[in-house]
Amino acid sequence: MAKFANKEKKGLPAISTASLPDVVFMLLFFFMVSTTMRKGEVKVTVIPPAATEWSKIERKSLVSYIYIGSPIKSMQTKYGTESRIQLNDSYKSLNDIRDFIAAEREARNEADRAYMTTSLKIDKDTRMGIVSDVKQELRKANALKIIYSTHKAAAGDKLN
Repeated sequence: MAKFANKEKKGLPAISTASLPDVVFMLLFFFMVSTTMRKGEVKVTVIPPAATEWSKIERKSLVSYIYIGSPIKSMQTKYGTESRIQLNDSYKSLNDIRDFIAAEREARNEADRAYMTTSLKIDKDTRMGIVSDVKQELRKANALKIIYSTHKAAAGDKLN
């Protein structure tokens, strides 16, 4: 009878936590691989126009982005609905483009400065006047390698 009494006094065995660090590192590695870091917060609405021909950017680290479009809804009360220029994380004027390009050049290595590219991310409803003004300022800043961001046109898309 003594054997039966001892079995009732024992509790549940402890849960093994030996594999817990493996699971934590696996989750950490998954999120590090699958997460992309955004360079800055986009404060303008940018719906790029469709294109039938496009090429992929080779070295994205050498690309500086200029966004042109109407401000997002939360910023429209302060800045209105007219198209604005966004450099880094703030709205700027045409006069600030040269300083922006100079700062981007200084942030690059001497050897990479020749390969620096400026990408214009422009909303499809933006008027061409502001776009041509930005291009003129880029010419004055000697930033002559310019690309335009678009999205790939589907088979049934109508190009405007």
